[in-house]
Amino acid sequence: MTYKDSYFNMNRTRRLAVITTHPIQYNAPLFRLTNQENGSFTIKVFYTQSQLEEKVHDPDFGFSFAWDIPLTEGYEFAFVKNVSSNPGTRHFNGIINPTLIDEIEKWKADAVLVIGWSFKSHLKVLRYFHGKIPVLFRGDSNLIDEPQGFSIQKLLRRLFLRWVYHYVDYALYVGEANKQYYQVHGLKKEQLLFAPHAIDNNRFSGNDKEYDCKAAAWRSELGIKETDCVFLFAGKLTSKKDPEILIKAFVALNQKDTALIMVGNGALEAELKERYKLHANIFFIPFQNQSGMPVVYRLGDIFVLPSKGPGETWGLAVNEAMACSRGVIVSDKCGCVQDLVQTGVNGYVFGSGDINSLQSCLHLSLKDYKLLGDNSFQILQNHTYSAIIQQLNRLFRKNEVHAAG
Repeated sequence: MTYKDSYFNMNRTRRLAVITTHPIQYNAPLFRLTNQENGSFTIKVFYTQSQLEEKVHDPDFGFSFAWDIPLTEGYEFAFVKNVSSNPGTRHFNGIINPTLIDEIEKWKADAVLVIGWSFKSHLKVLRYFHGKIPVLFRGDSNLIDEPQGFSIQKLLRRLFLRWVYHYVDYALYVGEANKQYYQVHGLKKEQLLFAPHAIDNNRFSGNDKEYDCKAAAWRSELGIKETDCVFLFAGKLTSKKDPEILIKAFVALNQKDTALIMVGNGALEAELKERYKLHANIFFIPFQNQSGMPVVYRLGDIFVLPSKGPGETWGLAVNEAMACSRGVIVSDKCGCVQDLVQTGVNGYVFGSGDINSLQSCLHLSLKDYKLLGDNSFQILQNHTYSAIIQQLNRLFRKNEVHAAG
């Protein structure tokens, strides 16, 4: 019996310590649901950025805002003191928590789940608990933006990441591109557990009729006909998201009874508004908070994520749009394409930066956009918080069976 088997085989509810930087709108519902659905373990979340800020300043949006959904309700958590002289999540030394390991041990954790390794304290947790209790890891990195061919820099990064991941017992991969990344960096098949990138599907798909009515009224206020096909972008108006290629492709499409809605703010906002102000069927709407997003996605019939990267490791807005029964058009630089986009079934994938490819996808989607949306909703049923929780439960139970045998 290995140390992993013995920890998972305790005759009590196991304790899983979750290590992550700060409360976010995608993880909070998962943590709450974990307390309701699982039967094998309980969690405590250790937030390493030290505190929940009333308002978040997003440099890409260019302003501060507070999320309008609860982020710390329904699960046990602690804010661990961060002593970094330059705190933040954009660099390795932005997260330094001298008491973190002691707090995890004091809670008597039977396993740890570390979300993201690229902070001093997170990497320290991986290294300290390796060989003591099972170490689980979750991230969404992939190889999509990696340069082709050989380079010394690429080789050194490979070697470094293999060193990092040798401290991990199990990696919870979010999709196929993420799985391939872990395999390249030394993790074996039996160490890889599919725990899909997910959002709160019920929040976006529930109250469907109410949301539809609100979206229809909003479209009417904008002057968009009920029968028009509307393409929608929702995100930061930054170069990484490449919003202008969508606008250019839509203009080139030159199709009657269509509209384009661009939702969000960012560095490119003023320039885009000025450049396309004479196009009566292009609409700009400012940033909308989380509670309003189920209506926002229903403003459109086809959601488009044209990101060119680098760093669009997934694209959770695609999940959100699919939960609202919307077809999707996604660039090949987004980590979700292998898992969520089935060509001609629920949407299309275009070559990043290729305006002709994107224009072709816009044209194709006009034919059966309602069917694409219905299929999106069905495909998303395999990407849920419950699937993540079930995978963790199976991990605990599998090790119990193995130890008993």
